Amino acid sequence: MRKTILLNNRPEGKPTVSNFEFVTEDTELAILEGEILLEAAYVSVDPYLRGRMSDAKSYVPPFQLNAPVQSGVVAKVVASKNEKFKEGDYVSGMLDWSTQQVSNGEGLNKVDGSKAPLSTFLGVLGMTGLTAYLGLTQIGKPVAGETIVVSGAAGAVGSVVGQIAKILGLHVIGIAGTDEKIDMLKNKFGFDAGINYNTSTDINADLKKLAPNGVDIYFDNVGGPISDAVLFNINRFARIIICGAISVYNETELPTSLSVQPFLVKNSALMQGFIVSNYADKFPEAMQHLAGWLAEGKLKYTETIVEGFDNIPNAFIDLFEGKNKGKMIVKI
Repeated sequence: MRKTILLNNRPEGKPTVSNFEFVTEDTELAILEGEILLEAAYVSVDPYLRGRMSDAKSYVPPFQLNAPVQSGVVAKVVASKNEKFKEGDYVSGMLDWSTQQVSNGEGLNKVDGSKAPLSTFLGVLGMTGLTAYLGLTQIGKPVAGETIVVSGAAGAVGSVVGQIAKILGLHVIGIAGTDEKIDMLKNKFGFDAGINYNTSTDINADLKKLAPNGVDIYFDNVGGPISDAVLFNINRFARIIICGAISVYNETELPTSLSVQPFLVKNSALMQGFIVSNYADKFPEAMQHLAGWLAEGKLKYTETIVEGFDNIPNAFIDLFEGKNKGKMIVKI
């Protein structure tokens, strides 16, 4: 029996379970020459998927209605007629939300569960880690002694960004939504300070106290009023890295926000958005650093693992409630 999750209708505002449809099929999948049969082991749910659920122009095509949703998946090869893969191999790649599927192997990378837990290849050793490393190093161009602020700091990318920044000698301030998350940032991930945006009455004032010499790099995962507050504290030649804007993904009206131009002009600052594939040629270099730091114990990670294929939509929706610490993953 094979289960697949389709996009049933496009969300208006925050996604709900009704936006998805579960399809169950009893027919056995057959593979042809050059193909492999995959069985899902771990599925990644990520905020950017919300954008693909809308029928809007973006850097990747939107999901089609009545077709499977896709995201990062670690899967086991259970049958193979492809010489590059053998039965028992594990692979990672962009795959359907389906318990079983057929692939020709293109776009898949073998992963070795003996070197690191399989789930890490969706997180710190996957696109999450690559996004953190490449956004910070290629746009942020960090220099030891500088101050960085990371929003969404307890999330998958943010928690890795802060740790890499510490490894590179920066003063790191994280913004997250609970005291428990702030405690995790400081005591597990080594951040120097944190701000709870749900209890802070003035993030701008808090930043002035925590970063009296100003902010040199801002790694933005959230957008909205939190990011507005950071702008008041940026230094001359500051670099603002736009990785995501989870705070506005579900807005049905255009959000009001500060005009960034005066801040950028006054400080000769750089603001740049990116997607990780912009730096595909640097993936090997990034992976070498990430794997090395992980093996040395310099890089730690936290995962929120939800059990059960049927819980994939709920796990995705929970991202917008901030219910995850670190990477949100569904174990099948």
